[in-house]
Amino acid sequence: MFTARKKGRLTAIAAVAVGAALALAGCASSDPLSSGSGSSDTESVTIGSQAYYSNEIIAEIYAQALEKAGFKVTRKFQIGQRDAYMPSLESGELDLFPEYTGNLLQYYDKDATETKPDEVFAALQKALPKNLEALQYSPATDQDSYNVTEEFAKANNLKSISDLKGVSGLKLGGAPELEKRPYGPEGLKSVYGVDVSFQPTGDTTVDSLVAGTVNVADIYSADPSIESKKLVTLDDPEGLFLSSNVVPIVNAKKADKIKKVIDPISAKLTPEGLVALNVQSVDDKDRADKIATKWLTDNGFLK
Repeated sequence: MFTARKKGRLTAIAAVAVGAALALAGCASSDPLSSGSGSSDTESVTIGSQAYYSNEIIAEIYAQALEKAGFKVTRKFQIGQRDAYMPSLESGELDLFPEYTGNLLQYYDKDATETKPDEVFAALQKALPKNLEALQYSPATDQDSYNVTEEFAKANNLKSISDLKGVSGLKLGGAPELEKRPYGPEGLKSVYGVDVSFQPTGDTTVDSLVAGTVNVADIYSADPSIESKKLVTLDDPEGLFLSSNVVPIVNAKKADKIKKVIDPISAKLTPEGLVALNVQSVDDKDRADKIATKWLTDNGFLK
């Protein structure tokens, strides 16, 4: 990402022209990372998001708040998952990205053992490349969790993941990458002694669980379908899942200015509030920009 400061009036005009050209290129491209290398000065911010509705809503909240504060914002949303966007964040092509503490820590350190929010955050700060900085994490969490149907829980007397031990014929569903994650089938076996087969279910994970195609499913904890489908989230007493609070990851050179806007937003975003945002997307079918505007207005960031 460009980091040169404005030097005189002509340089400022040139920077604006370059930023506008990059923004137009981003709109014309189907690949959100194909439009060049982002903003041209420290008052410009290029924000990315995962191909995940909840993450895009948070990114849009960041974007609108920064625009209100006078920043020039370029959006590069719906990029994909971590392996797709982290190289662009590390290279400086992206300046700001909503992330999740535990999962990002395991991206950098697969052997991480920290589980509590403050411990995970401290370990993440050490694990990040020097050109990236983690701003204050939010109380809101959206972490992996193992869920079963209410009927399956009652039939097998399930309250925690440890109760799965001894239940035969367990089939775990989730995103394809779950199979190789530390908290996937191998983690279940090593931490809880639970044997499962794995079936990639992707976007149909909840439906597959309800239909009985799988009987255990990895679902993000802020997914409103956990409540609407009356699913049972199994307790994790051994800390198989690291706590994953929403955390803004930012270009270190721009962190001081960005944190003044973003830290107060992180403080206001609660677990219940994040679920409510997701309900507006999943159940009400509202757009991310509309959801973000309402949240910022309701919480006093927009007048």
